[in-house]
Amino acid sequence: MNIKILLVEDQKLMRIGIKSLFNDYPEMEVIGEAINGKEAIEKSKLIKPDIILMDIGLPDISGIDAAKQILENNNNIKVIMLTSHINEQELNSSLTAGANAYVIKDISTEYLMYVIKMVKSGAMWIDPKVVPFIRDKNNGIIPSRQISRSTFRQNHSNLTQREYEVLKLVVDGQSNSQIAKTLTISEHTAKAHVCNIIQKLVVDDRTQAAVKALKEGLV
Repeated sequence: MNIKILLVEDQKLMRIGIKSLFNDYPEMEVIGEAINGKEAIEKSKLIKPDIILMDIGLPDISGIDAAKQILENNNNIKVIMLTSHINEQELNSSLTAGANAYVIKDISTEYLMYVIKMVKSGAMWIDPKVVPFIRDKNNGIIPSRQISRSTFRQNHSNLTQREYEVLKLVVDGQSNSQIAKTLTISEHTAKAHVCNIIQKLVVDDRTQAAVKALKEGLV
């Protein structure tokens, strides 16, 4: 079954560009478009999409307010917020409104498709570029349990010392290639460590691993 998508974006060229990304992904279909928040609310009721790609900066009401109203009416819909910049208030408000993902617009096509599939399956996703921002701001978006590192390690004793080192770099927002350079290992080895961490922490991706480490007080 195709993943049905409602695209909400006020700029015509941006809508055309985003829509064209799905040409090579037949399992996904843009079944509707909206140019503002009010139109998004109405179309979500009419066409009942699986996923809404929602621009935050809309000309009438914000994408965040539109998402909140849409989800109050139908919580089966998943909303992915799209933004061109990282903003503390917008990030917090997006998650509070019930958005399932917060994505910076310079995301690669392949990664966006991965996020859509993951969100459709029920997962949440925060752009990796936002993780260091959350850590540095400590703004309550991810509540900390305030436990010690020793307690974390006791809870996750199956992580090796090297995997802890890799996890810290993941939290810092480093890619596999950057981790490889930092630790003087091959990119293949770095990727293997990240995959092991994801499995051992029982999460879906590197971002969720970073979020879990932050919540558990490791970093």
